[in-house]
Amino acid sequence: MDTNTAYILTSCILAAFGYIGFQAATREIDDDAFLSARGTQGWQGIGLSLFASGMGVWILLSPSEVAYYGGFWDVMGYAASSVTPFLLLAYVGPMIRGRLPDGITLADYARHRLGRTMQVYVGVISILYMFTFLFAEFTAIGKVMDHLSGMDPVISMAMVGVVTATYTAYGGLPSSLATDRIQAWVIALLVMMILIVLLGGDTGQMIDYARAYNSDDDWSLLGSVSYMGSFESGLALVVAVTAAEMFSQGNWQRVYASNNDESLRRGAFLAAAMVFPLVFAMGFLGTVAAGQGGVGDPSIAFFYVIDESNFLVASVLIVLVVSLVCSSADTLQNAIVASFSRDISDGALSLKSCRVATIAMIPMAIYLASGPTIIGFEFNALSVFGIFLFADMLAAATVSPVLMTLWRGVSSRGAFLGCLAGFSSVALYGLIEPPVDSQFYMYIIHPTGGAVPASEGGLADLWAFGSAIIGSAIATVVGSYALPDE
Repeated sequence: MDTNTAYILTSCILAAFGYIGFQAATREIDDDAFLSARGTQGWQGIGLSLFASGMGVWILLSPSEVAYYGGFWDVMGYAASSVTPFLLLAYVGPMIRGRLPDGITLADYARHRLGRTMQVYVGVISILYMFTFLFAEFTAIGKVMDHLSGMDPVISMAMVGVVTATYTAYGGLPSSLATDRIQAWVIALLVMMILIVLLGGDTGQMIDYARAYNSDDDWSLLGSVSYMGSFESGLALVVAVTAAEMFSQGNWQRVYASNNDESLRRGAFLAAAMVFPLVFAMGFLGTVAAGQGGVGDPSIAFFYVIDESNFLVASVLIVLVVSLVCSSADTLQNAIVASFSRDISDGALSLKSCRVATIAMIPMAIYLASGPTIIGFEFNALSVFGIFLFADMLAAATVSPVLMTLWRGVSSRGAFLGCLAGFSSVALYGLIEPPVDSQFYMYIIHPTGGAVPASEGGLADLWAFGSAIIGSAIATVVGSYALPDE
């Protein structure tokens, strides 16, 4: 597509979302409504919002890239990992809201049960994870728009950042929820159209490609439905992503935005039902691209199996990409501010400060998305994936002690010991099964152990994440019995 045409189309889509966001804003809004939209959403609104806010440009990139490197079982793991957080939210969300009706974030509940120190700790993990997600989304749209139309990546990032930050800073969570509903339908409709076109062709040939091995390089030997060696890696993705998504405060904001527990449960089930087939289908197309071979950039493997030279197809893709990034970006912006306001500043941020913070984070996110080198650390696709894995490990070591506080026998000191034991368990696993060319503690920082996926059967180490969750859970129980709260 011509670059100028792409700019015009992108501007029109952003203008439409901006209009919806501003129209949904309440002129008289207080801090609580800005951050929680408490009790305003029925089950359809919650379901569509969870679906849209959980989506992002990553759905066009990550599942197919994971499939390209990891094969069919990593695809299954990725698809399952996109669903399990919603299912867990349907079960745990009503319990936490019942015990802390005036909360907004998971860290609010951590403070309620475990104290201020744990609230700050959970808040820091949440912000690290969400901000990484935010600039990764900007990185993705810059790459995709450049590929589709030659748009300057920084300009496309800035256009999305300015528009989403403006309506989110003005209207808060209510504006994000309103745009989510439209974006959810746009995303679902356009993805279905694309899949119908792709799968309506020679399906037999596509399945043959998916079953074939790709011998382009050592990293892509697993890109086959036939390869079983990535099964553990697929399970690792389920564990890692589920743990991390519990620290995505956008989900918890929607727990409190639902008007009752039944709306939350039904909404979470709706989101899960919408997400799984989309992620699985995108991953399947990654295995097709792997089987075809000759993919220059595996992160955009999906685009190698679709003819984006067609003007109509390119237009649909641009509308889809902009919808995806807006649906996740506005959620992340408001959720990061909520975590800063409630968890880090202990409620000291005024509404005006929340609005300023919403806008202020965008330049930093775009800067990091542009791929700078800071103190010798280069921000690129691999490093972003590494940051995600590190944040996932922090979450895996912490999620059991926090959620186990729903059992009243867990003490604050027991939960704190559980968090420490989560990291100790990972280090112990490193002593038993040392990482490749690394020290035993490197599983904490880099949970693949430094191994090439093709040689170790996957992209993430199942037992590194499993040891964090199991070790922290056992230590929480033992510590709570030994050191009960007075």
